[in-house]
Amino acid sequence: MINIYLLIIIEAVLIHLCTHLLFPLNWKISKKLKLIAYPSERKIHKIPIPEAGGLCFALPIILAQATFGLFSGNTEMGKMLLELSGVGFLALCFGVWDDRFESPPPYKLVWQICLGVIMYLFGYRVLYLTNPFGEHFILGWLSFPVTVLWYLIVINAINFIDGLDGLACGITIIVSAVLIVIGIKEQNELVITISSFLLAGNLAFLRYNFYPAKIFMGETGALFIGLNIAAISTAGTSQYKGITSITLMVPLAVMAVPLIDFVLAVFRRLHYRDMFHSDKEHIHHTMLDIGFSQRAIAIIIYLVTLLFGLIAIGFSFSSKKIVFSLLLGLFALMVVIAYLIMRQERKK
Repeated sequence: MINIYLLIIIEAVLIHLCTHLLFPLNWKISKKLKLIAYPSERKIHKIPIPEAGGLCFALPIILAQATFGLFSGNTEMGKMLLELSGVGFLALCFGVWDDRFESPPPYKLVWQICLGVIMYLFGYRVLYLTNPFGEHFILGWLSFPVTVLWYLIVINAINFIDGLDGLACGITIIVSAVLIVIGIKEQNELVITISSFLLAGNLAFLRYNFYPAKIFMGETGALFIGLNIAAISTAGTSQYKGITSITLMVPLAVMAVPLIDFVLAVFRRLHYRDMFHSDKEHIHHTMLDIGFSQRAIAIIIYLVTLLFGLIAIGFSFSSKKIVFSLLLGLFALMVVIAYLIMRQERKK
């Protein structure tokens, strides 16, 4: 019988190659179906660029998840991968529709809630909250609302940070790599599999999405990535294997930059008294206004994400959870302060 880790590597390599091969077709289809991101006040690009590029990596990942699930036998892991592939395809349909018709924000919220509910029903649940001072907090009946909220937060965090060439894609690569390391430490094959597939697809897509982008991932890619990252973190709390590290603390750490950006955006929108108010005051927009180039912004945020990822790994491997929690909090505070200083500089 073929080793499961060898099978993961083979599938990941195929996903990487298929993403490259699908790019020309995706580019042509996006143009033909008018899946185009046109310049506007809310966007920073100056020329029309095809979007829905998430199809490049999402379709091979969905196929790999489905085949892996079908041929892995009647196991809990196979069942969960097969179910994830189905929900991923549903997310892909929502994303393509939105990229074509620009759905109103309330509709997007309904879709996201539906995805969160379905994932909860399939067993991708937040069952525990990490407690650095002792035992995990068991959520009980709170698991349902916390799970749905977690999916909403992660999906929108990826969506909000996807405002610059290659930014969401690069962050996804780093997040996936960190979760692979922690998945190996926990011997959680489900986490390793989902993370490896996501890493392989985005690593190939970054070639076409990094500045100057030839294609955008669009809502198609952002929704799919957000769904899978949220699934990875909730897969870690399943009864399959390993609940000690892959609880919310690790994903919160490694996803810190997009999550901080999301929280700041929520506070700004509450200030405007409109949760669906769009603006150009995200972290990357602020850095752009100050004078950083798109390449420089992407690389800086990659490095900051990598540092948060190293903290997450340290948290997972260390017995001194309190020290790493304080380090995470201080580092997150530094990012917020840096953002506020940049906003003040921009206004001068």
